[in-house]
Amino acid sequence: MKRIILLLLLTISLLSCTTKKEQKNNATSDENPSFTKELTIAFGSCNNQRKKNTLYSSILAHKPATWIWGGDIIYSDTDNPKELAKNYNKLKQDSAYSYFKNHTKIIATWDDHDYGVNDGGTENPIKQEAQQIYLDFLDAPKEDARRKHEGVYYSETIKQGKHQVKIIVLDTRYFRTALRKDPSGKKRYLTTNTGTMLGDVQWQWLSNELNNDTADFTIIVSSIQFLSNKHGFESWGNMPHEVEKLKTLLTNSNVKNTIIISGDRHIAEFSKTTVNGKALVDFTSSGLTHAYTAFHGEENPYRITEVIHQKNFGLLYFDFNKNQVLFEIRGEDDVLLEQYTEQY
Repeated sequence: MKRIILLLLLTISLLSCTTKKEQKNNATSDENPSFTKELTIAFGSCNNQRKKNTLYSSILAHKPATWIWGGDIIYSDTDNPKELAKNYNKLKQDSAYSYFKNHTKIIATWDDHDYGVNDGGTENPIKQEAQQIYLDFLDAPKEDARRKHEGVYYSETIKQGKHQVKIIVLDTRYFRTALRKDPSGKKRYLTTNTGTMLGDVQWQWLSNELNNDTADFTIIVSSIQFLSNKHGFESWGNMPHEVEKLKTLLTNSNVKNTIIISGDRHIAEFSKTTVNGKALVDFTSSGLTHAYTAFHGEENPYRITEVIHQKNFGLLYFDFNKNQVLFEIRGEDDVLLEQYTEQY
């Protein structure tokens, strides 16, 4: 009799766990009655043009005000401009992507693989040609400011009634100086207190953008992670002095509520700290066509939820009246993989 009762309790427990998991996977922001969606922004990174992207329709289903490419729009590690252009055109001519870009606004930065050099920085011998090829892919007009200055950084503001979200797009490739390799091989890179992530001109531009910022929320687009700094791959943590420089800019600027979105890692996660008493969330979404499925864990002192290592894209829902943002990580078939709400 005791064995029967134990089996019944075990069955009920398993059913309860399954039900909770299904509820999470099928939940949507519409089912959160306390949250009002006033503006939606979607983003993602790591999109191999040779692989099928199965997430386009799910992204469009959320009717985002804009889609933000977080880098690695294509994979083309080459110093041949013709080969680079060929790979961009392969994606541009893809019928699924063509439909996607014709049904949402596109904002973008690049990362190493669409820049042309794996883990590359200022040393890229074709970076000037690569910049123009990248802008051709985005259909940037001839008078676009990015056609006239070095680097693909720029800003754009999305408006919703009287409210605004400013999007500041950084270029973490064009000016970035060499990283310090780990001779032991335990990590790819070690930290260094020399060098620059953005270069003097871009730093000055960023300072001006933040000081003149009047938006309700500001999104800083960084192709690499800003907060997670222990894994030894590329991140702002490779240059701690540059991390502190950005934190100081945020502290001394007029910016109200800041969010960083990042890619590169083929995983998705939320990291959080405070700067000048205000929340700073680094939302990483990476792996549109291929994810780090063999992920087995890594230290991140700023992590606030579980790591997602499936193909994914990110969503940000803004509630201006409550000064809240709902962050979601979604996967294939629009399955909700993780979510987090921040009260600013």
